[in-house]
Amino acid sequence: MKKIILLLVLISFSAQSQTNRFTGTWSNENCKDCSKEYVFTLNIAQSNNKIYGTAEITSNNEKFVTGVMDITGYVYVLGEKAQINIKSKNGSVSAVLYANEGSLQFNKRGGADLVPKEIILTKLY
Repeated sequence: MKKIILLLVLISFSAQSQTNRFTGTWSNENCKDCSKEYVFTLNIAQSNNKIYGTAEITSNNEKFVTGVMDITGYVYVLGEKAQINIKSKNGSVSAVLYANEGSLQFNKRGGADLVPKEIILTKLY
């Protein structure tokens, strides 16, 4: 009986650890209280503790447009926080992502002025 309970506990932990909270397309496009000067979009794929993807800022104002940027990074142990690096031809940026239900908080840590310092992104798909 104890072996069965231990097995069920281990299965539940392994199922929880395989949740990919950061996978998807995230954007501030549907933000109601945000400035609409630009649209910041992240396309992220998470595999175990690694993150890969692209980022892009689109805008009518040419000073905000970045083109497609590469994302690499990793997810912390509990799976709610990730450290990413964004690289483009104009420089690189490091940032931290915090995953909540249906939203992603983006906090810039340092680097070039390619992306905003803080922004809340919602999952598009």
